[in-house]
Amino acid sequence: MSYNILKTMTDSSGKIIKVLLLDGLSSILEVKELSQALKMIEIFNQNTDSGWRYEVRRGGKLVK
Repeated sequence: MSYNILKTMTDSSGKIIKVLLLDGLSSILEVKELSQALKMIEIFNQNTDSGWRYEVRRGGKLVK
């Protein structure tokens, strides 16, 4: 089973919006290895200047 990356944003009215990252072909990005997905979100979360948060999801549930 593969992993997805979930981005949590807040719009201008304060509403929380959750979206899955896409690959270059407009399909949901699938990462095969958990370690690679965790490394990606670590990099994304360290470099976010907008305050958006990234999490790993597998089978519809967040991976802690």
